[in-house]
Amino acid sequence: MEEKISNLGELGEFGLIKHLTRDFPLSQASSIKGIGDDAAVLEFLSGRTVVSSDMLVEGIHFDLSYAPPQHLGYKAVAVNLSDIYAMNARPTQITVNIAVSNRFGIEYLDKIYEGIRHACEVYEVDLVGGDTTSSYSGLILSITAIGEVDETKITERSGAKDNDLLVVSGDLGGAYIGLQVLEREKSVFQANPDEQPDLSAYQYPIQRQLKPEARKDIPELLEKLGVLPSSMIDISDGLSSEALHLSDSSNLGVRIYEDKIPIDPAVIKACEEFKLSATTIALNGGEDYELLFTIPLEDHDKIKGNPHFSVIGHMTEAARGRMLVARDGAEVPLQAQGWNALSNDNDSPQQD
Repeated sequence: MEEKISNLGELGEFGLIKHLTRDFPLSQASSIKGIGDDAAVLEFLSGRTVVSSDMLVEGIHFDLSYAPPQHLGYKAVAVNLSDIYAMNARPTQITVNIAVSNRFGIEYLDKIYEGIRHACEVYEVDLVGGDTTSSYSGLILSITAIGEVDETKITERSGAKDNDLLVVSGDLGGAYIGLQVLEREKSVFQANPDEQPDLSAYQYPIQRQLKPEARKDIPELLEKLGVLPSSMIDISDGLSSEALHLSDSSNLGVRIYEDKIPIDPAVIKACEEFKLSATTIALNGGEDYELLFTIPLEDHDKIKGNPHFSVIGHMTEAARGRMLVARDGAEVPLQAQGWNALSNDNDSPQQD
């Protein structure tokens, strides 16, 4: 049986990379050479290549007191792949850069890479490179995702047209409520370490926070339905913020109808417990990683009644502004109040 090595210094940088990436076989035809040389070798014979990168920093984007290392590794991959799916593309490879302080042992990093490996299997991507280094302040994970897409199917933020329908996948607000539950239970535990939390009533929102899923299924489903979105973005910073991005990029106004925003019953119940507005959480909570997109009005019948989609509004002329239409018919200007990683006013860590 292999002896565990707790001290990272005993392995050294190249030994650590070799150890952590030992069980990552290549499965993509476009992955010619993976880890083990100066650079990966990829070959894309058709279509366009898309690249996205995100960084997760301890104390800013995650709290290790309640984020299991396996979930952290999985989430780091999923949130990066979400950007690839938002381009209507298929992810194929990732690279992983990690900076760690000396308080972490190799066993802990093994668990992070266990989550990364599981995500690679679920989303069918290859780990083809990365780097490790030391950190004085804690754990930092940076992942770059690479994908491919037919040039005729690339979906950018800027393609929406006046009267296009605004559609969202899944439901919203769960990740933020999950974060509130975890922060509350952390405070309770710090005050009384002997008290064990009962989180059984919050399984769904906690999962949405700790182990979100990128919507791999949505581009595939839209293609089967014969629908090509005119614009698309993933919801990382909140519905309101992302709708404004689509609006700005397409130089259009937008209307979102409050009574059409999909919110899971468990999230609504938790919002009532926390005395929070479910609509506000759905608009501004962030980290849901659902896909928000626009489609031509004539495609409505193709998605009508599909449980994966909710038509929540439509695009308008720019002069009509960007509005939330409340249940009583009142129009309220949309504001980007979601997570801002560079703000000093953030109350708790959340992914940007």
